[in-house]
Amino acid sequence: MYIETATDVCSVALSKGDQIVGLKEEAGGNNHAKNLLPFVDEVLKQAEVIMSEINGVAVSIGPGSYTGLRIGVSTAKGIAYTAGVPVIAVSTLESIAQGARQLWIQSSAENVQIVPMIDARRMEVFTTRFDFNMQPLEEISSKIVDESTFAELLSEQKVLFCGNGMPKCCELLSAFPNACFVEAPISAQNMLPAALRKWQNQEFENVAYFEPFYLKEYVAAKPVVKGLR
Repeated sequence: MYIETATDVCSVALSKGDQIVGLKEEAGGNNHAKNLLPFVDEVLKQAEVIMSEINGVAVSIGPGSYTGLRIGVSTAKGIAYTAGVPVIAVSTLESIAQGARQLWIQSSAENVQIVPMIDARRMEVFTTRFDFNMQPLEEISSKIVDESTFAELLSEQKVLFCGNGMPKCCELLSAFPNACFVEAPISAQNMLPAALRKWQNQEFENVAYFEPFYLKEYVAAKPVVKGLR
């Protein structure tokens, strides 16, 4: 089972081998706490599987929404503990890049580097970089995007930008001929290749202690009470 709640998309998928056999998702809302468990039930029904038959749970680990990640990871832990199965953590950015790569190869055989972006605030994004074979080329970081952020990279080769942080950067990046863009929906089904690799390598998380990868510490806004400062 695959759980994706790192952004405003709530997505659950189920696979048998390397084939997706169930998928339920909703975009554009922040109803993860309400929708996630019903989506799990729906996906199990689609595949005609009961909870005790699943072999593992893969969860999108971040970076992304603090609340969304907490909900996804907590649910994955609960399912794993109840079913007695391992948990696999998948980088949200790797999942986004995988989805963009799949769309890209449907229309082009050209080799590109892939830069997934998760919207942070203003012109900031959480990002990293992969080669076309999905090998990581740099550490995950937060970046403020301006005209110079990717200038050197784009002067050397084509780069495919994707993720929900990409649209706000389009105007700046489209000035470079080597900049390419794919609007690949964030989806739990895109976690499959990374999860299968980790399954084969027995790269499992400690169900009791592992936490989401926030990249930045969560800072709660100071409440404002009318009439007080």
